[in-house]
Amino acid sequence: MEALYLLVPMSVAVVFFTIWLFFNASDGGQFDDLVGPGMRILQDDDRIDADDTPGRPEKAAPAAEHVGVALPK
Repeated sequence: MEALYLLVPMSVAVVFFTIWLFFNASDGGQFDDLVGPGMRILQDDDRIDADDTPGRPEKAAPAAEHVGVALPK
């Protein structure tokens, strides 16, 4: 029975903290656009950046070393 004196106020505090966290995220705009990020994944991105031009082995070496693949020199 003495455990209830501790558990009930703790559970009420957790509920109020969760409600505060939800409303804080809602006011901050967390739930404004739920569809946009999912639709952005489906769009094609065919741009070629200037750093990704073919024929530049100095750009390929750091990426290969990062993965752990040894390139022949």
